Amino acid sequence: MFDIVLGCLTTIFACTWISVHPNVPPPDQSYLALVWRRLRMMLVAVIAPELIVGFAARQFFVARKFSKDYDVPNSHGFFFSMGGFVSQSGHPIATKAQIEHPVLGPQYLASIRKIKKADIMDKSKGDALSKGVALVQGLWFTTQCLVRVFQRLPITELEITTLAFAVINIFTRVLWWGKPLDVQQPIQVGPGELRQDGGPGISSLNLLDRFSGVWAGYYPGYNPAESTSVPSFWSAEDNAAYGARTAFVMAECLVGTVFGAIHCAAWKAHFPSADEMWMWRTCSLLVTTIPLVVPLWGVLRFLITTKSRGYDTVVAATLLAGTPTYIIARLFLIILPFTTLRALPPDEFTDVDWRVYIPHL
Repeated sequence: MFDIVLGCLTTIFACTWISVHPNVPPPDQSYLALVWRRLRMMLVAVIAPELIVGFAARQFFVARKFSKDYDVPNSHGFFFSMGGFVSQSGHPIATKAQIEHPVLGPQYLASIRKIKKADIMDKSKGDALSKGVALVQGLWFTTQCLVRVFQRLPITELEITTLAFAVINIFTRVLWWGKPLDVQQPIQVGPGELRQDGGPGISSLNLLDRFSGVWAGYYPGYNPAESTSVPSFWSAEDNAAYGARTAFVMAECLVGTVFGAIHCAAWKAHFPSADEMWMWRTCSLLVTTIPLVVPLWGVLRFLITTKSRGYDTVVAATLLAGTPTYIIARLFLIILPFTTLRALPPDEFTDVDWRVYIPHL
């Protein structure tokens, strides 16, 4: 049992702590503040890993577009999207409006182009080898689970949960492959900026704006000139079209459905009690189906030409009720895998016979 628990916890830790690539933090933060910042992102990765995948996807496409539009390496695009470039005044250069400013934009862009890719990657705390090892670890765990299924060996609920994290984490690692990891200090570029009023800094964002940022990467009215760093889930998409943001949110929801569907694979698994079995089945169905509400909402709004206030009220009420229900279901799916370890059947401890696939082993 110790080997099962250790292998699963190591993989989950790699999927929720090591694989998360945070944005550049505010200056002069203490070590404890940086750890707390990572812990908050880890909590999001544990409860709703699809939000991390959506965050990674937004930054990937922003980085690629920035690289293509301004003829710079992809690393520069990631650094831009994560708030890695700051003006001489210490404010992030993280929006298209700043890069295309008629006076300061050319100076920012010229400074960014002078920065070498090696200088940016030197700030990263991870290289291709360390990222590759972590990715292979997740793939290896996934392979082991699949082989157990092919050999008709049972899989514990903890292994099913870990498998869900490992599968979803593959998307995150691939999308963030070129993003510098755990950068602590930005790079100054160009001159100081002209003061632009009309938008709040991070400290002025209300709870709804912050939730919108985590969910959709959209911070209404956020003004980098009023801040010393970008928000935690910033991806430089403040000027993106509503349709693009909607597409990313729908993709997040579909990833969440995949995450829940993997838990449904333990539908007929062994449980110590009937109560735990039905709790697992119920929570798995909730985690699978609740994320589908948003894509379904989008399709209905597209198909229904006449929209009433009552329709929007029903949808809003569904989302408000669905969010806490989803969180509670996810928490149960985190707790149940550990409670079921108290009564594992003997076959759970049977190792995979690799001789079937590797002759002369």
